[in-house]
Amino acid sequence: MIEFKAIEKETVLLNPKKNMEPRKIPSQVRFDPLTGRSARICHFMKLEWEKPDLTDLALESQANCPFCPQYVEKITPCFPPEILPEGRLKQNDMILFPNLAPYDSVGAVATMADRHLAPMTAFSERRMAAAFGLALEFFRRLEAARHPESVYHLVNWNYMPPAGSSVIHPHLQVFATSTAPNLMRQELEAAKTFAKKHNACFWEKLVEHEAANGRRYLGKIGNTHWFMAYAPMGVAGDVIAVVQDAVSTVDLSEKHLLELGRGLQKIMAAYDKMGIYSFNMNFFTGRRQDTFNRFHLVFSPRTFFNQALGTTDIGALRNLYNETLCMAYPEEIAASLRPFFDA
Repeated sequence: MIEFKAIEKETVLLNPKKNMEPRKIPSQVRFDPLTGRSARICHFMKLEWEKPDLTDLALESQANCPFCPQYVEKITPCFPPEILPEGRLKQNDMILFPNLAPYDSVGAVATMADRHLAPMTAFSERRMAAAFGLALEFFRRLEAARHPESVYHLVNWNYMPPAGSSVIHPHLQVFATSTAPNLMRQELEAAKTFAKKHNACFWEKLVEHEAANGRRYLGKIGNTHWFMAYAPMGVAGDVIAVVQDAVSTVDLSEKHLLELGRGLQKIMAAYDKMGIYSFNMNFFTGRRQDTFNRFHLVFSPRTFFNQALGTTDIGALRNLYNETLCMAYPEEIAASLRPFFDA
C-alpha cells in the first residue's frame, strides 16, 4: 500500500592515495512515500560537529535585542483591536505580537523566554508546550473572530542563525493562512488521493509500518509517534512526530503539546551530542475537515558543510532544484537517537 522506493547508485573513481586503485562510493536516491519527492543519501560522514562559543555574539546582540524584556513592549507593534483587543498576548515571560516581516496577512512572533541566549538543551517540555499553547490561543482568537485567513495554522521555529534566524533570542514564527505552503499543500493533496484510493489514512498506515518495521522508529509518547523521515530534507536527517488523534493544529490539546515538548526535548538532547546546535521545526496541518490528514511536525537539524568557512548546508541542489541530501542513512541516525527515547 505504501511504497518505500530507492535507487541504488555507485561512483567509481581512482584513488590517488592508493596508487590509483579503484574506489567505490555508494549513494541512494530515495522517494518520499507520500509525495514522491526525491532525496539523495550521499556524502557519507561521521555526524559530529563542534559547537561554537556564542557568548560574545550573545553579549553583543543582547544590547539592542527587540525581544528582550527591557525592549519588547516598547518597540514591538500591536495587533488592531478587531484581531486582538489587548494588542499583544502575554503568558508569564512569553509574549506574542505582530511580525514586522510577515509571511502572510496575519503573522506573529512569539518569544519563548526572557532569556536571550538558550542552548537547545535548556528548553523543558513545559516551556515548549507553553510556547505552542500561546500560539494556539492566538489561532483560537482568529477562529472566534471568523478571520478569513484562519484556515491553516502554522508554527515555524528557526533556531539560531544556521537555521535562518536573524535574532538569537528564542522565538517562534506564528501565522494563519488560507494558502497552504508548497510542501504542505502537496502532502495534503497526496494524502487525500491516498485516502480515496485505499479507503485509509496515509499517516495511520505510515505509523503502523514504521512501528512494525522499527528501523526508523524512535518511540511513542502518549498519542504521538516519533520516527526518522525515509527521504529527509536535512543533511543530518529529519524527525517526524505524528499526533494520532489530531487533524489540525487547532485540534491539539494541552496533553498533546506536552507530548510534543517531551519528544522535542529528547531529540534536541540527541542532536546536541552530535555537536548540532541549530534546527528548523514546522507544524504540518490540515483544515478541521481534512479527516484524511493527521497533524505532524517535522524537526530538521541545521549545520554547515564547512564550519570553518561558515558554508551553509543548503546549496544549489536544494535551493534551485529543491533536491535534498542527507549525509547518513536515516536508519543509522535513528539508531543513535533511539537511546534518548528509551531513557
